[in-house]
Amino acid sequence: MRSKVIFLDRDGVINEEVGYLHKIEDFKFIHGVIDSCKNFLSLGYEIIIITNQSGIARGLYKLEDFHILNNWMLDKLRYEGINILDVFFCPHGPNDDCDCRKPKPGLFLNAKEKYDVDMKNSWMIGDKEDDIKAANSAGISQTILVRSGHKIDEKISDAKYFIDSVDLANEIIKA
Repeated sequence: MRSKVIFLDRDGVINEEVGYLHKIEDFKFIHGVIDSCKNFLSLGYEIIIITNQSGIARGLYKLEDFHILNNWMLDKLRYEGINILDVFFCPHGPNDDCDCRKPKPGLFLNAKEKYDVDMKNSWMIGDKEDDIKAANSAGISQTILVRSGHKIDEKISDAKYFIDSVDLANEIIKA
């Protein structure tokens, strides 16, 4: 059976946006994200995190720093009963010619291949238009932009829904 997935961007969706987050002491979960993730799982969705991490390419932190923070976050979520299926990340900078950096769909396509994801019945929740463009290019049309991360221009966005924070996604995603 094909997996239906809620794809979540990390910074600005799961945790407060601080710019090149790489230290545990700077990580703060966004209000309501734990309850939303529990709800997504109860509806039969898997959760995959899709995140650009250009701070690695920019030399602001090391790959090891990303993994330490990522493992800490996953442990905190597991403690709350939330098992994240996987985390796909792009360590490249905006000028690198990679296929994985959003707005390109590479991370989504890798997840689709690895987990046989049903893209038509999956969702993307992001805080940048690049999240929406990447999801759309990978065959995901059900998209939500949250206002809890970066400033967004809703007039020119391709997102289907706009909400203040991920906790309001429970009113949109029902099954």
